[in-house]
Amino acid sequence: MRPKKTRWVMCKPKERCFRPQCKKNKELEGVSLTLDEFEAIRLADLECLTQAQVARHMRVHRSTVSRIIASAHKKIGDALVNIKAIRIEGGCCKVKE
Repeated sequence: MRPKKTRWVMCKPKERCFRPQCKKNKELEGVSLTLDEFEAIRLADLECLTQAQVARHMRVHRSTVSRIIASAHKKIGDALVNIKAIRIEGGCCKVKE
């Protein structure tokens, strides 16, 4: 398998875990959102940038951004519909200063 290209992020999340309050911790499952997925969602959905603009910010190809966003949307949808926690961790990223 080909190694992943480093993705550049400008924003670290202030919180690393979001969890529903309606379930006890013992019963709670979770999904992991990588730092690059978090950044792609932030840029595309919150900042309303196009995938091409997100790709330039993260220094990756536009098709890579498309896959990252699709993966993040699937994980977030799973967490919301199935009442799961969302943890933000990992990914092959470097933070821009």
